[in-house]
Amino acid sequence: MHESVAESSHISKIHHANTKEQNGVHDSQHEKILSVTGDGIIQSPDFPNTYPRNTVIVWRLVAVTESSRIQLTFDPRFGLEDAEDGICKYDYVEVEEPVGGVVLGRWCGSEMVPGPQVSKGNQILIRFASDEYFPSDPGFCIHYSLLQQRQSEPEAPAVMPAWMQSVDVLSEAVAGFSTMEEVMKYLEPERWQVDMEDLYKPTWQVVGKSFFHQKKSRGVVDLNLLREEVRLYSCTPRNFSVSLREELKRTDAIFWPSCLLVKRCGGNCACCSHNCYDCQCSPTKVAKKYHEVLMLKHRAGGRGLQKTLTDVHLEHHEECSCVCKNDSD
Repeated sequence: MHESVAESSHISKIHHANTKEQNGVHDSQHEKILSVTGDGIIQSPDFPNTYPRNTVIVWRLVAVTESSRIQLTFDPRFGLEDAEDGICKYDYVEVEEPVGGVVLGRWCGSEMVPGPQVSKGNQILIRFASDEYFPSDPGFCIHYSLLQQRQSEPEAPAVMPAWMQSVDVLSEAVAGFSTMEEVMKYLEPERWQVDMEDLYKPTWQVVGKSFFHQKKSRGVVDLNLLREEVRLYSCTPRNFSVSLREELKRTDAIFWPSCLLVKRCGGNCACCSHNCYDCQCSPTKVAKKYHEVLMLKHRAGGRGLQKTLTDVHLEHHEECSCVCKNDSD
């Protein structure tokens, strides 16, 4: 037996003190609450025709027992206003966990039908919104059903697919792995070996060459004449770890390894000129070196992650000197 809910273009405004109940649906000022006892349907107004403009509808599905879980399955007929720059800004349908407000997904466009969603508890929220421009058809239709959980078995934590995670969350997860195999298994548990083979297929690409930039310094101490102990603690190239996302200013991508070692000038400049009040450890010989890393990016307007082996160039300091700030101005 199926429960169906026919929606108007706008949620009727109702006084805070009053609620209405009809066919198991409670209407309130903020959302429509459905008591789920079996299979049913949630759909955009006028589905499968064009939905109305300026509409916001929120459904809260509540299973009758605490141990029940709710599964959502999208009808293959799916179409909302297209995304802009890969983001559903205007018309969209969104699924959210009421506890903690975790958004499981937001979808729009018509290129791909959203996959099945399962609640972690006995409730789940569905939110539909449209603006005043470009309503589309057919909208969406979601079939919901109950999944009974055995009380004797502990619940397995629901794991959000990697491609649905935000860049920051995915970057933190990927950074915790120590091998490429672990990263690929996390991203695609079912086909990680195929992805590994695809990564290492030969491709034609132009790789830049390292270049050197010489900078002459004036009025500084020749470090080669210092005693060995002084040299070790003076201005010299040293190992520094750098975050690739920060170094390359690529907040849209995830890199593995997330950090690499580079040579950068470091130390003190106690032996600088007595006439200098602001002496800095600066590079006098710089090299751009290329490093091959794994880069992950969300596909624009689609599902999944793009995985490529790419060359990134990082600046390495090969020689350093203490330079008076006034001299370098």
